[in-house]
Amino acid sequence: MIFDTHAHYMDEAFAQDRDELLASMKDAGVGTIVEVGASISSTKDAVALSRQYDFVYGAVGVHPEDVEHMTPETVEWLKELTKEPKIVAVGEIGLDYYYEDPTRQVQKEWFIRQLEAAKEMKMPVIIHSRDAAQDTLEIMEEHCDWSQGGVIHCFSYSVEMARIYLKKGFYLGIGGVVTFKNGRKLVEVVKEAPLEQLVLETDSPYLTPVPNRGKRNDSRQLTHVVDAIAQIKGISREEVIRVTEQNARRMYRIRG
Repeated sequence: MIFDTHAHYMDEAFAQDRDELLASMKDAGVGTIVEVGASISSTKDAVALSRQYDFVYGAVGVHPEDVEHMTPETVEWLKELTKEPKIVAVGEIGLDYYYEDPTRQVQKEWFIRQLEAAKEMKMPVIIHSRDAAQDTLEIMEEHCDWSQGGVIHCFSYSVEMARIYLKKGFYLGIGGVVTFKNGRKLVEVVKEAPLEQLVLETDSPYLTPVPNRGKRNDSRQLTHVVDAIAQIKGISREEVIRVTEQNARRMYRIRG
């Protein structure tokens, strides 16, 4: 079954049909979904959704765009949430230099604090990094517990950068971008990376793959990502689904 390692189903985009949509996932070949926190409120939502559905797990963390709302108490709260049985990672956390606000210094501070929290709680991490390749790597070199593992979500950097994370034992999150005409860099990364270190993700409701680009994304659309990876690697789509599901379960420590 397809394993979507990164989704945001509590987003307002799903307000009208969330329950109906999630109920349709098994029949569409989607077996497991991880609902990822990106703010204080969406982290609460991720915990709630993981409690509601047996096939949904959660991740807790604050995205770089939202870290200005964090306090030391927030970090302690996140650490407590990692004790929940279906919370499988700290994330998404990281750096995003696409926007000027919050400042880079503020982003770095709270990225470090959340990495340290994950290290203390012995949790894998979900890393968001946009236009911040060098700073992300430098901070992780100093503050990440590589042995706990994790994923570079929506990987968007070079083959050379991919090699560094792959050597550290991390996974690369592959989603709709691999089907885009301007996604050639990611195609090269997928070609080089071992299938054993790739995981599928939607980032729903964003980054919908071709042929539905521009519409709302959901986990059922991962069939197009599977097809793209199978074509790039010259293997069957069944093998892509089987191996990426194993990878995701290993990364998040989910038995089954």
